[in-house]
Amino acid sequence: MTDQSPGDSIAVSLLTSLDQIAPRDWDACACPETADGGRPMDPFTTWRFLKALEESGSVGRGTGWEPRYMTAERGGEIVAVAPLYAKSHSQGEYIFDHSWAHAYENAGGDYYPKLQIAVPFTPATGRRFLTRPGHEAVGMSALVQGAVQVAANNGLSSLHATFCTEAEAIAGEEMGLMRRVTQQFHWENHGFADFEAFLASLSSRKRKNIRKERARAQDFGGEIRTLTGDAIAPHHWDAFWRFYQDTGARKWGSPYLTRAFFDIAQESLRDDIALVLCERDGTPVAGALNFIGREALFGRYWGCIEDHPCLHFEACYYRAIDFAIASGLARVEAGAQGEHKLARGYLPKPTHSLHWIADAGFARAVKRYLVEERNAVGEEIEILTAYGPFRKDLREEQE
Repeated sequence: MTDQSPGDSIAVSLLTSLDQIAPRDWDACACPETADGGRPMDPFTTWRFLKALEESGSVGRGTGWEPRYMTAERGGEIVAVAPLYAKSHSQGEYIFDHSWAHAYENAGGDYYPKLQIAVPFTPATGRRFLTRPGHEAVGMSALVQGAVQVAANNGLSSLHATFCTEAEAIAGEEMGLMRRVTQQFHWENHGFADFEAFLASLSSRKRKNIRKERARAQDFGGEIRTLTGDAIAPHHWDAFWRFYQDTGARKWGSPYLTRAFFDIAQESLRDDIALVLCERDGTPVAGALNFIGREALFGRYWGCIEDHPCLHFEACYYRAIDFAIASGLARVEAGAQGEHKLARGYLPKPTHSLHWIADAGFARAVKRYLVEERNAVGEEIEILTAYGPFRKDLREEQE
């Protein structure tokens, strides 16, 4: 299909594999900021990350995540792309629409399949409508129109773009999509010189509690290391796979990522990774996987084969803060859910998504719900922030 605009028309196409687009063309839209040789804002929409999901079989046939990558071409140049998937369930999204699916199906409709613009299994905010610089407005418009048209032409119930940026959410709402606001917990680096400087910003009670937790974590009797780049070796993924399987079995019933994903990550993603390993007598017993962006560290997975008090907090939250401070990163995004993160310096922040539903009556009901939900989320963020661990004088300065 084409979107008539001043100048050349825009042709929107669907791809079933990233092999159908050159990495340089995808990344020119997904991470143009890397032209200076630096990191992408986040690695999750890069060709190499999405290709790792595809090549490893973590997405594709039988997973419920069928790739339908979208491209927009203008004047012979690809100016916009989007990671689009046909979904046969709502797993691995972290913006929950299970109640919508139940209501839709109880009314006699088929909620699945649906279309999802997202990074599979990744509750991290980033651009979802990926455009070359200078093509932002027309590129996003073409992708939105194209995705809605694909859903409508194929009789699909809905289209969802999850963990998009706030700017995309506002622009998408102006294009007729429904905007949703949810929340997760982030740690922000206010120019801290080290972890002790961060602790100094907390109330006395919270500061003492974190020091006690860090001390208890060390009682597991081993060493905790944070590895990145060439310091990560293939055998480290054997250990982390055991951890990941344990977490996947408990949380999701089965792991989302395949074992092959971690082998591919070793080859093409290890510079994007900060892997925390807790080892005793040379044997890893727990670990946390983080991805490194230009401005943020993204906490993704934790797992263990032994339970030790406070080791989870140390590996996932405090080591992430240590790494962010040492690397000059602005924040740590700690993933979905978890009010226990509040006491550890992670404050609630809004996250955004966009939605289109084919059935007009159902869409009106969802739109009313989203307005009420946004208000409730805003109030909850305000309340939780007031109960945060920071000293009262600093909270007032930040407000």
